[in-house]
Amino acid sequence: MAKDTGKPADGAAPKVNNRKKYLMIAVAAIALVGISVGGTLAVVGLGSSDTTPATQSDAAAVKKPAIYYALPPAFVANFSVGGRQRFLQTDVALLIRDADVSAALDLHKPAIRNSLVMLFSAQNFETLQTIEGKEALREQALANVQAVLQKEIGKAGVEQVLFTSFVMQ
Repeated sequence: MAKDTGKPADGAAPKVNNRKKYLMIAVAAIALVGISVGGTLAVVGLGSSDTTPATQSDAAAVKKPAIYYALPPAFVANFSVGGRQRFLQTDVALLIRDADVSAALDLHKPAIRNSLVMLFSAQNFETLQTIEGKEALREQALANVQAVLQKEIGKAGVEQVLFTSFVMQ
């Protein structure tokens, strides 16, 4: 029997170990995947070093779910325009995020409704026919509701006033 010395006979090319070959291919594939993932993270911005763990202030910035509080019945205001009677009828809902504010709204609903009735009846009919006029009225209504709550419970409590219907004739 002839002894195998591991050297090629007759000038043939040396045999490459199959394990070494597969190992080199696997390392190259892993390196390519790593480069691809790193490049993707760099483009998306997830791998940047300026990201910090969430702090308590970040947790406080997370908004609670919205709670909508309707103020029925509809508000009605009348106007005299050029000798003719005109009317505004609007339904109002309040956006709050704290259930405790809902109880305060129940308790102080007469003061809030009074404030809004006075505000609505003091408006100019022609101004309310524009989108800008309606938006200005919405902002004034928010300020009025927040002022009543600030006075009564010590916090604004209402994030938005929403007109769920707005009819003028």
